[in-house]
This record gives sequence, structure tokens and C-alpha cells, in this order.
Amino acid sequence: MELRLLRYFLAVARERSFTRAAKYLHVTQPTLSRQMMDLEEELGQKLLNRETHDITLTPEGILLRKRAEEILALV
Repeated sequence: MELRLLRYFLAVARERSFTRAAKYLHVTQPTLSRQMMDLEEELGQKLLNRETHDITLTPEGILLRKRAEEILALV
């Protein structure tokens, strides 16, 4: 797993929107969405609940958010 993916994940978790997170990260929304799907596939866990106008974290996503914040703080 790349640190870039953890940064992307944290941006989505913070913004609760792929569109807003993509703007913040300076990437396209489809690219960000695909990266998050790939991350979920790599980990074998659903991390995000995708609603029409909101993104929430699953219990696994909440755990990853905490660990990702710890990892990035160490880098």
C-alpha cells in the first residue's frame, strides 16, 4: 500500500465527498473514486458507505482512518 492512497483515503474521510476531496488533492473525481475502490479491493474490506450526497466510514474505515493518521504522523 502506498502512502499516497492513505492520504487520498483521509481526504475522502475528512471531506465526506469524492468531489471535494478530489479538488483538495488536485486529482479528478473519477481517479479518486477508482483509487478508493482499488484500496478496498486490496484490503478486502468495504471502507466507505457511498450515499448520494455523503460519504461515511464503515467500522473498518474508521479503524483504517485511525491507523492512517498514525502512519502519516510518523512519516
